[in-house]
Amino acid sequence: MSTHNSSDAGSIAAGWQIGEWRVEPAVNEIRQGADTLRIEPKAMEVLIFLAGRAGHVVSRDELLSALWPGTVVGDDALSQAVIKLRKALRDPAKSPQYIETIPKRGYRLVATAKPIEVDKARLPEPSRQSDTGFPTPARARARSPRRAATVAVVLTLSVACGIVFLATRYKQELPTAEVPTMDDLLADRSAVLPTVAVMPFETEADDAEQAYLARGIAADLTTDMAAISGLRMISVSTLTGRDLQASGAKSPARYLVSGSLHRAADGLKVNVRLTDTHSGQLLWAERYQRPLRDLVVVEEEIVGRLVSVLPVKISESEKRQLAGRYTRNPEAYEYFLRGKGAFLARSQSENENAKAMYGKAIELDPSFARAYAGLAFTYTADYRNQWTTDGPRALAKAVELAKTALQIDPHLAEVYGVLGYVHSTRREHAQAVKYLHQAIVLDRSYADAYAHLGAVHTHIGQPERTVPLLRMAMRLNPDAGFIYFLVMGRAYLFQGDTEQASINLREALARNPADLETRIYTAANFVASGNLEAARWEVEEIRHLQEGFATDVWLQTSPMTDARTKQRLISLLSRVGL
Repeated sequence: MSTHNSSDAGSIAAGWQIGEWRVEPAVNEIRQGADTLRIEPKAMEVLIFLAGRAGHVVSRDELLSALWPGTVVGDDALSQAVIKLRKALRDPAKSPQYIETIPKRGYRLVATAKPIEVDKARLPEPSRQSDTGFPTPARARARSPRRAATVAVVLTLSVACGIVFLATRYKQELPTAEVPTMDDLLADRSAVLPTVAVMPFETEADDAEQAYLARGIAADLTTDMAAISGLRMISVSTLTGRDLQASGAKSPARYLVSGSLHRAADGLKVNVRLTDTHSGQLLWAERYQRPLRDLVVVEEEIVGRLVSVLPVKISESEKRQLAGRYTRNPEAYEYFLRGKGAFLARSQSENENAKAMYGKAIELDPSFARAYAGLAFTYTADYRNQWTTDGPRALAKAVELAKTALQIDPHLAEVYGVLGYVHSTRREHAQAVKYLHQAIVLDRSYADAYAHLGAVHTHIGQPERTVPLLRMAMRLNPDAGFIYFLVMGRAYLFQGDTEQASINLREALARNPADLETRIYTAANFVASGNLEAARWEVEEIRHLQEGFATDVWLQTSPMTDARTKQRLISLLSRVGL
């Protein structure tokens, strides 16, 4: 057993030789002969940390503090990382050759650990970037951001190895060739890919909790299937199959998933159907009657059957991704789905409900990344909508939760979506754009990411770039919520097209007449079009929604940073006393 720190000024550690394995932290790979295995980034961090102290016992608290700084995770996160390492290293826990568990103390690397050095003159200069950077698309599953506190700890363990490890993993700019262009983002693949929509499942009347659960299941099935590159998922948040049939409306997708859900004290009953809307043929139907604890398993089975019936080829990596669930705690998953359903309602009371549901999911499973991301959305909404008396605290909480989600699972599109939303709300738009691009690379059907990206362009004074992004979002989610129409209307207003702005703002109000921001932009658009009487009527509605409304106070939490755009809005509203 040994550790090694090079003192040679001309060489630097590029990896480690740990026992029989060559370890390359920069690409999260371990090699032995012809075998090359990819391991998760957090597991790699644990391995490198232990390698820096080979032969010494490292406590669980020390590992959690060093590798999960400023985040809230349970001991299970560390245990899972060690389990994954042992599996990759083929190291049996009962007779370890690599990682030994020291009961009630921690872990010890018992294998020989030696840095692999290369000539520093042959290494490229590391690029400079803030620690809020994120992995490139090609390595999105193999990297995760680190905080400055972690850097300090790693450097004290092994300066030479630490420098390269951080420089190559965390300080690298997103390669220009892999950043999607606007044309790539807006490429419509519907002509060549089968389109699928998952309708919210029908439930018993007047049961809000079951409605949240049904809405959440539909959203989660959409998220799962969006990981399949051969499908284009279309979000439909409120219509059901019965609604379409009754109205005679055309389905937004070729293939329609619909069904019903009944949750009782003793179990769960789910009926699922897959229909070809072009021919009207029922392609598949199934009835599930299981204990509540099998909710996760039921959803896995539904996705598996849908994929087997739909005309799509699925890669081995996509099969593995679908097989890996986000939590194995069925109760946590149910609370997560209910939280997601409540958040989609977009009101203050439902936001509080969603917050409670997400919080309960995290309490039951402290390593549930998607629950942290959902909770971050709720706190950001509190700040943005001024639903709290301590906005800065709410936004700081959102940042903490989003970073926790990223450190737990750095390959989820939703995590990058919330990071984009949070950074935009903090007026850090360059970072927001990068995160939202990454979300779209991971999930090309992620309608909200296109919508958020479009909103950012208006905030920075580029409303002409907003419109095509929102059109793409609306194609992916034809049953768009009021926010899509608000963002579109706002963009047209700042382009001077008051007619199109009016059309979209009316649609937003029809979906949510109590939204303050929509009323504000509607008033501004009436002023811009010369209809002062209608604008004054909107002013009364604004003051009814928020007594004592003042434009300057409202703008304090606005993400808008372009001075001309902001001044244009202030000028319009001032003409009607706002």
